This record gives sequence, C-alpha cells and structure tokens, in this order.
Amino acid sequence: MSETEGAGASGRKAASSLPGWAAWPLRAVLALLGLALAGFAALLMTVAIALAVAYPNLPEIGGITDYRPKLPMRIFSADGVLLGEYGEERRNFTPIGEIPKVMQHAVLAIEDARFYEHSGVDYKGVLRAGLAHLSESRSQGASTITMQVARNFYLSTEKTFTRKIYEVLLALKIESLLSKEQILEVYMNQIFLGQRAYGFAAASEIYFGKPLRDITVAEAAMLAGLPKAPSAYNPIVNPKRATERQQYIIDRMLENGFITQEQHDAAKTQQLRYRAPSEVAVHAEYVAELARQLIFTQYGAEAYTRGLNVYLTLHSAEQMVAYRALRKGIMDYEKRQVYRGPEAYIDLPGNLKDVDARIAEALQDHPDNDELKAAVALEAGPKKVVAVLASGESVTITGEGLKPATSGLAEKGNPKTAIRRGAVIRLIKGPKGDWSITQQPEVEGAFVALDPRTGAIRALVGGFDFSKSSFNHVTQAWRQPGSSFKPFIYSAALEKGFTPATVINDAPLFFDADVTGSQPWEPKNYDGQFDGPMSLRRGLAKSKNMISIRILQAVGPAYAQEWATRFGFEAEKHPAYLTMALGAGSVTPLQMASAYGVFANGGYAVNPFLVSRLTDSKGRVLNEPKPPVLDESMRVLDARNAFVMTSLLQEVTRSGTAARAQGTLKRPDVYGKTGTTNDSNDAWFAGWQKEVVGVVWLGYDQPRKLGDRETGGGLSLPVWIDYMSVALKGVPVSEPAPPPGVVNVGGEWYYDEYANGSGVSSLGMEEAPEAPRNDEERKSILDLFNR
Repeated sequence: MSETEGAGASGRKAASSLPGWAAWPLRAVLALLGLALAGFAALLMTVAIALAVAYPNLPEIGGITDYRPKLPMRIFSADGVLLGEYGEERRNFTPIGEIPKVMQHAVLAIEDARFYEHSGVDYKGVLRAGLAHLSESRSQGASTITMQVARNFYLSTEKTFTRKIYEVLLALKIESLLSKEQILEVYMNQIFLGQRAYGFAAASEIYFGKPLRDITVAEAAMLAGLPKAPSAYNPIVNPKRATERQQYIIDRMLENGFITQEQHDAAKTQQLRYRAPSEVAVHAEYVAELARQLIFTQYGAEAYTRGLNVYLTLHSAEQMVAYRALRKGIMDYEKRQVYRGPEAYIDLPGNLKDVDARIAEALQDHPDNDELKAAVALEAGPKKVVAVLASGESVTITGEGLKPATSGLAEKGNPKTAIRRGAVIRLIKGPKGDWSITQQPEVEGAFVALDPRTGAIRALVGGFDFSKSSFNHVTQAWRQPGSSFKPFIYSAALEKGFTPATVINDAPLFFDADVTGSQPWEPKNYDGQFDGPMSLRRGLAKSKNMISIRILQAVGPAYAQEWATRFGFEAEKHPAYLTMALGAGSVTPLQMASAYGVFANGGYAVNPFLVSRLTDSKGRVLNEPKPPVLDESMRVLDARNAFVMTSLLQEVTRSGTAARAQGTLKRPDVYGKTGTTNDSNDAWFAGWQKEVVGVVWLGYDQPRKLGDRETGGGLSLPVWIDYMSVALKGVPVSEPAPPPGVVNVGGEWYYDEYANGSGVSSLGMEEAPEAPRNDEERKSILDLFNR
C-alpha cells in the first residue's frame, strides 16, 4: 500500500471511528481539502505552462539595461515659447548617486518598501492585495518598482491577467540583469509626474523651482505621491487631496525607519511653497507635431538625439486665439445637439470617506479636456445636479446649465442616457462662473492662418483635441469645399469676357429623362429660391448655385479645371464636370488658405512654410530659410484678375452670405467666401485681409449632415471673425489700389477691353438652358444633387 493510500485509509479509519453525528463534517473537510489540493496543482500547472510559453517571447530590455536618455528636439514659437518636446519630455537625467536619499526613501516608503528585499515581485504584497480585493470593493496595488519599470517601458496600461503575467516575468528578467540601484535610477528618471515633468529632478524644478539636491522631507513626500495618479494628486490642481497623500507618506517614512520622529514632526507642519507658473500653456499640439514630422523627414531618428531647437513662424498669443476660437465654434455647435448621455457610470461606495478616492480613481480614465471638465454626479434631478470634479471640488448645476442635458435628466427618459448618481459627465464653466452640463463633441474642425506675402503660417489648429485624435485636419483632411470654391470658377470667367456686371439668370435648370437618362432632375439653390436675372457680383454674394452652374457651362469645365491649378489645386481632384461649379472636388484647409492667398497678394503663388530657424543644442544655426520676395516669376494670376476678384469677395463680406464679417470687424478691407456642401456635410469660410489669410472648416470625420440650418456663414465664419478681431487689432485699414488694365465705370470694375460692352453682357436669359454634354457629366450632376 502506498503512502497516499495509507494516508487516505487512515483518514477514513479516523472518520469511521467517530460517532455518526461527528463523522460527516470531517469527511466534508477532507473532500474540500482534496479539491483544494487538486485546484492548486492545476493552477501550478497552468502557471508553469504560461511561464514556459511567455518567457521566451519577452521583449529584449536593452532600453533599460543601456538606459541613455537623449537630448530632445524642442519646438518653439517665434516668440520663444516652448510648444513641444520630442525624445525626452522635461527630463533632467540624474544618476542615482546624485538623487538625495530623502527622495529615494519617500518613493520607497509609498511605492515599494520591500524593494531591496524582493527579487522583482513582492509575493507578500501580492497576497496582501489579493486578500484586500476579496474583502473590499476597491483593489489594492501590488506592483513593485521593478514591475512598474517593466510596464512603463514595454506594456500597455490595460488591466488584464495576461498583461500582469508579462509584467511579472519582465520584472524577474530585469532583476536578473540590473542591480537594485540601476533599476531605481531608471524609475526615478523615467516616471511621469504631471505638469509635463518626467523624473523627480524635473518635477522638483517644475513644482518647487529648486534643484532636487535641495529637496526637503515634506517636499519629497509630496513628489512621491504623484506616480499613482499625477492629475489626481497634483498639489497645484488639487492641494487638498495631494496634501492628504503627502501626510500619509510622511507617516510611512517614519514607520519604515527612513526618518526620525523629529524629522517626521517637522515635515508634517512645513508649509510648502510652489513655483508660480512661468508661462501660460500654449495649445499648439498639431503644429508642433507637424514641425516634428518635417524635421524627422530631414534628420531621421537623429532628430530626437541631437538636441535640435526648431523655431516656428507663428506667435504663441495668436496661436492661442485661433485655438480658443475654433473650440468655441465647435462647442457652440455642440450646444444645439441632442444629449448623448454620460461617458460612463461608476458605483460609489456607501462610506462617504471612500467616495473621494473612488471618484479620483474613476476620473483617471476620463481626464479633463481643457475647459471641458470631467465630473462624477453625486445627485441628479430635473432641477439640480451636484457633481465632483477631478480636483475634488463639488459644484452645483441649476437652471440654464441643465438645458443641454434635459433629455438625460427627464424622469421618464432613456435609462441608457440618464444622468444619475455615479454618472461621469462633462461640465463647462461660463464667463460668470456658472457651470453647465455639456458633452465631448463628435464634430471636428480646422483652422489655419498664413501671411499671403511670405507663406509664413501664423496659426494652425488641426482639430478639437490632439489627445483624442492626432489627425491633422488642416493638412490631412480632403473635403469638398462647396461654395468656397466658386471664386476660382468666377476668376476663370473673368478671362472669358465676364464682368461683375454681367447679368445671369437665376432660374431653374431642368433636365428631363431623355437628357439625363434617369428620372427628371431639378437642381436647387441652397435657400430653395430663384431670384431671376441678377449681376454676377450679386450672384456670388448670394452664392447662387444656378448662376455658378451657368458660368461653368459657358467657360467650359475643362478650362476651369486647368485654371484652378494656377492656385495650387490638383486637376485630378476636381473632375471637369459641372459639379465643379458647386465645389464637389477635394481640398485641404491648408490648400484653400494658399489658394486664397493668391487673391490676397495680387496674383502670386507662395508656398506655405512653418519652420523659420533650426539650431543645434549649442545654438548654432543649421538652417534659416529666407521669406520669398514677390516677383513676376512667381505670378500665376494677372493683377487685374486678383483685383476684380477682391472687389467681388468684398461684396460677400459687405452684403452677402458673410456680411457679418464687416459688420462685426467694422472695417471694409476683409474679403472672403462662405461654403456649405451638399447635405450640409461641410461648413467653410475662407477669407483674408492683405496681411493674413484664414480658413475655417467644420464637419464630421465620417461625413454626415451637420443640420438643415447649419452653414458656413453660421458655423465657420464666427470662428474666423473671433481670430481676425485679434489678429487685425491695430492693423490700419488698407484696400488694394487698382492695377493697370482696369477701369471703373458707373461704380463697377471692368477690364479695359470689356468696359465698352464687348464682354459677356448676359447669360441664361433664354428659356431652355444648355444641357450637360455627355453621360459622365450628367451622372456627376445627378450624384451631387440626389444623394
């Protein structure tokens, strides 16, 4: 009989010798013990298999074993404001021997007190966290410093069992290759600590304005509290919560013997003084990323190691104006949209003292989006909502502030979109300090401004939120320009004998089944009205589609297509069909800004540029392009064409679809054109003053209708006006002088040769307008108007 059999027999014998009333509990215990042993054996087998499969597939850890932080590439505005760093973000590498013991001890006290005792995995800590998880609603962390290094360098932040296994294995591998001092050195230089600080040396400078060597116990404890959640425990943003954690860390330092009782008592009462922010944050993420790409194209990976300093053409203040203007325009649109519901729901503990910690933990997954603050609702009803921000501040929303979320607060509303206790919502603070419920926008936008005389970019905002999407709509979004493309058709018409006084019939265009090869089709103007004969000037000001179609029929789509290439447009993106009259091609906002710049500068093609100077880490100039000097070799448009088009587009901002421009800015020297595409999928405004061209676009990434009443004049023009009201402050009014070859007759401008009536006097006055001339063209028109 084997030992196992003997043990089983003895157990059975012992059980059988007991009274009947006592035998069954023992049998149950033995059975459970057997199951537990079998389960433990199965678990060990599973873990062994996982280790055997996963360990050989672990990544190489050369980035840690040969840790050499590189000098970053830094992007600056023209006025010297830091816009972005690439390669090493606000990190001052400090060897472990130069990191004060007080800073090391503060970190160890809160993050990993047994750091020098374990081999990368603190099994006691894992057991403690597991027991806490079973007994509490919240989980406790069990990650050692080595495991955090493994995660930060090689793994995602997703909370999965598989990731945890890899984290453990990597920690063991790191411990086998590096000393404890080396691991701690990497951790203390690599960790993100908020305020764009990486590593404790940088954090000491940013938070306290002092070198790390001068840190006190109290200051070290404050910085040591940041790794868990830099936003939640930021002492500048949330001093109450940060101080509570700091005080706890000071206690832990005493418990672990890192400080004396005297040091503990002094640290507890020390009043911390924080460094005042030396600069206002400049939101130039899209433009900084664009500059990074440009430099990387030239230098490759060396761009991140050479300490390059990149100076841009834009000024920080003007960039911020553009950023705020676009965001305001998008949020104004968002106010008119249906409330889509909270971003998430969380369970709040019944114990009040645990609520704050749970909210802070939850909002880490929902960071503030600048002025859009994330909050958790504590109570919610149709007349009042009380919510807590990430800073710990409690706010109450009532009255007008509840209107954007009316459907989410209705008593019998959709439960999937209801605001209730535990709902994660967005709030925005009004100019008078009142709070309103809002939501993260789904619509996107773009703004770009440049100097038409040099091509220097003055401001660029590629979207609503770079952290949400790095897709740069200024340079990457190819969209239909709609009516904002019409000026280029009109420009072509001026060369074919049309004048601002040419009378064109704004009358219906009708195509029957014999002509279209399909059902009858009747194109419409945006407003659904036909106003009959009007001048070309008035037709552009009112953006009449029928007039644009008739003009393109007259000059010929092929001619207009070739003409548009003078402005930098690509012919293949603007097929030579009548749909081109309504902007059915594809453009980017930057392309539109450059094209409108040709009108603004009197007829010259100037390429946009962003980088004004490039230096190395010692300040030596590597490249400094000189702005172009306009000369006739750069001319793509006759000066008189540019002048007459400027006059026509001045009418748009004076009495047409963009009359709000002159009315608000109170100056006549602004010119431009609104644009609204078919089904209102895209809303544009492109305009200029002779020193600056600005283009605004709003729309959805996956094109869909913005709304029946949403237009370029209502959506995009206000953004342009907000920017121009600052960009043109103090700039004297300046209207272009008429160039040779034009004459004013009866208050209207003509080319000399057409002033005597020899140009096109009228168009479309006959009853039967010309039909499209081929099947492909007919199909293109039908697609535009019937989709």
